[in-house]
Amino acid sequence: EILKHKNDDADCMVFHAVDRLRRKKMKNKFVSLLAIILGIIIIAFPMIGVIGTSSLIGLSVLLISIYLLVVGVAIIDYNKSGAIIDLILGIILLFLSLGLIFNPNLFAFLAEISLYLAGIVLIIVGVVALVNNRHARFGFYIGISGIILGLVYIIIGTYVADPIILGTLIGLWLVITGVLKIIDG
Repeated sequence: EILKHKNDDADCMVFHAVDRLRRKKMKNKFVSLLAIILGIIIIAFPMIGVIGTSSLIGLSVLLISIYLLVVGVAIIDYNKSGAIIDLILGIILLFLSLGLIFNPNLFAFLAEISLYLAGIVLIIVGVVALVNNRHARFGFYIGISGIILGLVYIIIGTYVADPIILGTLIGLWLVITGVLKIIDG
């Protein structure tokens, strides 16, 4: 009787572990596809060429904030510290992006640093990705691509200041992140 009870408990624990793993994989696939979709939107948006620099940068930061908020919620079950960092950064970026999109005075205030802002955000998100994905097979590359593209963003922003190119760099990072997360499984 006692052995049967222990076997039932073991079966239950295995079932819950498998279920948690399945849910984690589903969340990762959703987050990966979301990153790819948001990246494609950002890459496609500069081609339209009708929105101003403030709105373009605001939209880019908004899509990154959405991604961070979704990742924060998705990983909270197994990486609480990473989830808290993602959620806090996502909320800060959400407010900043809405300010950039809807308040031209904020953009005027941030005009001198706005070209660097998204690059700095990419670097910060890259570092957070390094911390959050350190156990994933391609986690290192996701973080490093964010850091490198953030630095490239700042360099290009200094010399070119073309919002189409700058927005495309953010989209490129989201697509790279999504593809690597899908490959990682």
